[in-house]
Amino acid sequence: MTSPTPPAEPAYADRTFRSVAGLVSGALLILLVGWIGGDAVVRGHGWVPWQALAALLTLIPLIVAFTLRPAVFADEERIRIRNPFRTIVLPWTDVSDVRASYSSELFTQDGRKYQLWAVPVSLRERKRAARKATREAHDDPYGRTSVHADVRDMQARAAAADQSVRDLRELAERAGRRDEEAVTTASVRWAYEVIAPAVVGAVLLVVLLAIA
Repeated sequence: MTSPTPPAEPAYADRTFRSVAGLVSGALLILLVGWIGGDAVVRGHGWVPWQALAALLTLIPLIVAFTLRPAVFADEERIRIRNPFRTIVLPWTDVSDVRASYSSELFTQDGRKYQLWAVPVSLRERKRAARKATREAHDDPYGRTSVHADVRDMQARAAAADQSVRDLRELAERAGRRDEEAVTTASVRWAYEVIAPAVVGAVLLVVLLAIA
């Protein structure tokens, strides 16, 4: 009796790109703002508790939007970019290039550009990686670093954003070599779950400050 054939494994696993620094700073900011606002709600008098609640309703969604929300999800068919106020879904066939200069950016075949908030570029980290590579090349009198160095060593020296962009570009190239037509359609969706409470909170705060 033969055992059933296991399902074929995907060519590569789905990838998620997020900023660890953004997650940590976002959590700390929420704790700080929540502590200050909660104290104003409990100890404040008159309109102060209501103003504090309106400020919390404004600030917390914005903090979440710019720190905890940004992420990039990539699989064999598409890339999903979750930016502060929009979610962009693109099949790899629509992607022409992914670059990292002063920010990480994705370019489409029709000339549109989307910033990858989840892959921030650190110029300091990039300079540190470049100095390390230069130092290792200088210490190698036989030129092994520039000619025969292991690819994994080169990737280890790269800045985090540059490495993430390189990985995304590789995913796009692999998907571009497939013969099947993309089943994912491009779409852009506004994050109303973030925008709506922030706008409502800002309006309430302005009204409360005006009548206080």
